[in-house]
Amino acid sequence: MCIVICRGHINPAITFGLFLVRRVSLVRAILYMAAQSFGAIYGVGLVKAFHSSYYTKYGGANELADGYNIGTGLGTEILGTFVLVYTVFSATDPKRNARDSHVPVLAPLPIGFAVFIVHLATIPITGTGINPARSLGAAVIYNNDKAWNDQWIFWVGPFIGAAIAALYHQYIWRAGAVKALGSFRSSPNI
Repeated sequence: MCIVICRGHINPAITFGLFLVRRVSLVRAILYMAAQSFGAIYGVGLVKAFHSSYYTKYGGANELADGYNIGTGLGTEILGTFVLVYTVFSATDPKRNARDSHVPVLAPLPIGFAVFIVHLATIPITGTGINPARSLGAAVIYNNDKAWNDQWIFWVGPFIGAAIAALYHQYIWRAGAVKALGSFRSSPNI
């Protein structure tokens, strides 16, 4: 249901990025984030209900791995979420040229590849948060002290990463592309 309500984005960090660039209103962003968080809690509850022994043995909540400090974990979440949100914004940019009209149909491909690459890099450090709702859902159901102590990393990091990615895409990359395109159009034909 959240996929229909949220138009496909089930990540509060992406919702926050969309809010910052005014693609989603404040009220809608808050409602999306609440639905995303409740959906994650419900989803993790279902996983635990169907695979109780496996979930009890292995958990599933994001935690900072032993041997890494808080700064490393926070930086990992910022960078990982930046990659994801920037890829989402680039792959779904509504102002693409007509020649690129086939790309939005393939938007899941670069987004999925970005998630895959981020997971390869960040699983050993934080378990790959990049989605605050998923991290919250697992923490609520797993209910482990370490998961709760580290929970702020999985909200602050993704929100900072999303903000940087959204603002970079909207005000630097797209603005630069508009200026570059304008300079080509105004140059005289030789």
